[in-house]
Amino acid sequence: MHLELTILAIFAFLYSLIAGRVERSVISGPIVFVFSGILMGPLVLAWFEGNIVRSQLRMFADMTLVLILFSDAANVQMSVLKSRIVIPARMLLIGLPGVIILGFGLALVLFDLLSIYEAAILGTILAATDAALGKAVVTDEKIPAWIRTGLNAESGLNDGLCVPFLFIFIAMSLESIAPTGNAIMPLTVVLEEIGIGLLVGLGLTFVGSLLLEQCLTRGWVTEVWKQVTVPALALACFSLAQHWHGSGYIAAFSGGLLFGYLFNSSKHGFVLAAEGLGETLAMLTWLLFGASVVAGIIGLVTWQVIAYAVLSLTVVRMLPIFVSLAGTDATMQDRLFLGWFGPRGLASIVFVVIVQDSGLPGADLIALVVIATVFLSLIAHGFSAKPMTNWLVKQKNR
Repeated sequence: MHLELTILAIFAFLYSLIAGRVERSVISGPIVFVFSGILMGPLVLAWFEGNIVRSQLRMFADMTLVLILFSDAANVQMSVLKSRIVIPARMLLIGLPGVIILGFGLALVLFDLLSIYEAAILGTILAATDAALGKAVVTDEKIPAWIRTGLNAESGLNDGLCVPFLFIFIAMSLESIAPTGNAIMPLTVVLEEIGIGLLVGLGLTFVGSLLLEQCLTRGWVTEVWKQVTVPALALACFSLAQHWHGSGYIAAFSGGLLFGYLFNSSKHGFVLAAEGLGETLAMLTWLLFGASVVAGIIGLVTWQVIAYAVLSLTVVRMLPIFVSLAGTDATMQDRLFLGWFGPRGLASIVFVVIVQDSGLPGADLIALVVIATVFLSLIAHGFSAKPMTNWLVKQKNR
């Protein structure tokens, strides 16, 4: 235990020294973390065992995603978002359903072992994009602000929107195996997830922000404890929404948007601690993913799995997004860029854990496909971030 902790601490320290240099290269942080995890895991050095419990991985992934969603939302330029709201709105309302439908159809074609509902589950899991893996793009100021804001808003909300559909398809799949006679009301589930998530995120953040403002004016908040406010508020929004059967991800993102609006001029000092903690947890999550999860699928991957992963990251994602933006002022290059940068990551990992805990017959196959897709996305989107950014900037400057 202490040896593993020592290794993690030294790795974190060493990476912190070169993080700025890595971010300026074509190699992303998550790529470094995952491949370091593979190196340290049972396949190579065996410094870490590969028997991490699913609940542990989900806990790390959940906490990481929540902190990143809240802090990224707080940093959104609201004026830009309001002026170009049509872009993320179309990507979410038209593009996201299209991605789920195409992913569902592709799963039916390639995987005979999956039922119709399990194919829908796979399509839903891989429709959610990752705000953490897309950070290199949404923080690059060379890219037009409206594109960065659109991607940030889409990745912040689409995983929360996928959650109710995921639970609906899981319930339908279980009902088809062992009928209980309980009617499933999809629209009710969707509205509850979204509505409760928004109410909790906005309500809790509003009350928390009022309390914070009052305590700041009285000088009750110290510089040390000031760093705790945003991480604690983000986790509170997520956990309360989850407890009340709402979407914790929507709660975290909507809460972050409101916090950023209310503390516009001073938000950076509050959000910085959440960003640092989120990056640290992300490093640990990707290390565990490399050491335990990736190591466990080597030798199990088939050509169908690879084909699905490649098509999921390209045609299945890019075509619906491209079509959804027809009629807007987004150029063909803008639409291709927005379609390509839909990396899969932490949200998909969390969804896989949920599916495996449900006990569905096709859960292991679904997990294999998702893990392979996330790993491929990590490499493809990580290495393409800088070249694609330079390509888009060059197109804009013509």
